[in-house]
Amino acid sequence: MDYLAVNRANWNARVPIHVASDFYDVEGFKAGRNAIRSFERDEVGDVAGRSLVHLQCHFGLDTLSWARLGAEVTGLDFSESAIEQARALAAECGIPARFVTADVYDAVEALGGATYDIVYTGIGALVWLPDLTRWAETVARLLKPGGFLYLAELHPFADILDEETGAVVTHDYFEKGPHVWEYPHTYTGSEVLEHQTSVQFQHGLGEVVSAVTAAGLRVEFLHEHDQTFFRRFATLVVSDGAHRFPEGAPRVPLVYSLRASAQSGSSMT
Repeated sequence: MDYLAVNRANWNARVPIHVASDFYDVEGFKAGRNAIRSFERDEVGDVAGRSLVHLQCHFGLDTLSWARLGAEVTGLDFSESAIEQARALAAECGIPARFVTADVYDAVEALGGATYDIVYTGIGALVWLPDLTRWAETVARLLKPGGFLYLAELHPFADILDEETGAVVTHDYFEKGPHVWEYPHTYTGSEVLEHQTSVQFQHGLGEVVSAVTAAGLRVEFLHEHDQTFFRRFATLVVSDGAHRFPEGAPRVPLVYSLRASAQSGSSMT
């Protein structure tokens, strides 16, 4: 199975549903809402005047949110439909941004060899990539000396738990895949997708850190968070704008964030 073609068709079908959904709240964004989570802002720091490339940017809400915080942004995604929507949204909001259609593994060539102060990638990105070593090498080549990768991602431990309670191990943590899924809906609602097949790959925390360090980047921190941004398990409750386990219940990590820097005075070739 051509995982890239299958997933591109699946994501092209998701785009109009996502743009119209309450989950993404595009109208709220147009009115000034910023889509970046507060812990991400704190961990990334001031982006004013810094160049930032967002890999697997979907239709650009997070990318454009970083631009509203002062970054000079570029977004890249393999979905033609997503990039078309991102460009339209940027134009409507009057936010300067560059958006490029390409597979993440082709990012260096697609972006013309440009390098950036920050490579950012957000929630739910790595599960679509079969080879993290190649991904991390791509990230390293996109970074300026002294620049850094910032990754905020769904925690792989949560993916092995049952969807009802989040308390029972039901899947194999070490089974990388590929996993072929048939879902009629996307995560934003009940609309039926035209292309319902997706191919996903599970990556443990050790695999992520090992790939990043092997690419020559220095891990500054790896943080685990007890919150997520949708109702991952039926038992989660909304607290301070995020989904968490109820007070008094045992917690597991739901999201993690990682920052890793390129060596000053050198770059990957």
